Amino acid sequence: MISWDDFEKIDIRCGTVTEVHDFPNARKPAYQLTIDFGELGIKKSSAQITHHYSKENLKDKQVVAIINFPVKQIANFFSECLVLGVYDENNNVVLLQPERNVKNGMKVG
Repeated sequence: MISWDDFEKIDIRCGTVTEVHDFPNARKPAYQLTIDFGELGIKKSSAQITHHYSKENLKDKQVVAIINFPVKQIANFFSECLVLGVYDENNNVVLLQPERNVKNGMKVG
């Protein structure tokens, strides 16, 4: 079990995907995402979401991400946030999204 104080340390925010690129150097199929978190700035993320999402339908999509993990190097790419999703019955990721559009950078609580 974690405490409420532990949960409050996790900074979960909404942002909008502004760019999507293939990530051929990743071990598993993935995209390189650029995400706008409003006043918090632009962050990049590697996401293994190629099964359910094309590059075209990810652009301008709002996502939910943890933005206060340390930067993680994945091959030749530096991932600055963790986009959140749920694994489906085939172990493919379905993105978590706000039910309606919100301002970029809004905190999940």
